[in-house]
Amino acid sequence: MNIFRRYFLLVFALVLSSCSVSYNFTGTGKLDAKTFQVNYFQNLADIVEPGIERTFTQKLQNVILNQTNLNLVSSGGDLLYEGEIVEYRITPMAATSDQTAAQNRMTITVNVRYTNKNKEEDNFEKRFSHFYNYEANKLPSEVMQDALKEIYDRITQDIFSQSLAKW
Repeated sequence: MNIFRRYFLLVFALVLSSCSVSYNFTGTGKLDAKTFQVNYFQNLADIVEPGIERTFTQKLQNVILNQTNLNLVSSGGDLLYEGEIVEYRITPMAATSDQTAAQNRMTITVNVRYTNKNKEEDNFEKRFSHFYNYEANKLPSEVMQDALKEIYDRITQDIFSQSLAKW
């Protein structure tokens, strides 16, 4: 067993030393930045739901803070995330036999402009969207917390992947 352990450690050390790009557990390669800035994402959707823009801005900040070693700054960041919530809507998805909605879908779309001051070829402007389905007999206010968590988890992870993980 001791010989096996030594062999394994030797192979593991060789594999690690042969990698020319360093990766961490979140999938980001070597970052060419030390700071990031997330500007307030305004809600420009036709339906205004108070607070969803603040929640989104904070969620995006937290995702980047938790998955990188970048420092959040209020201005002059190496990486800049800005944009707006451009769609917030609720639509009926499934009908019952008496022509009433059995399920509704809450959809949120965010337009994001990403700027990397150190690597301009990474810059982009793109829309990210996700939805949450819920029973039609519930009010949006009853599902809002769960819906925003699921929608924002997906959208912020997609933004993270597009900007930093390059997936």
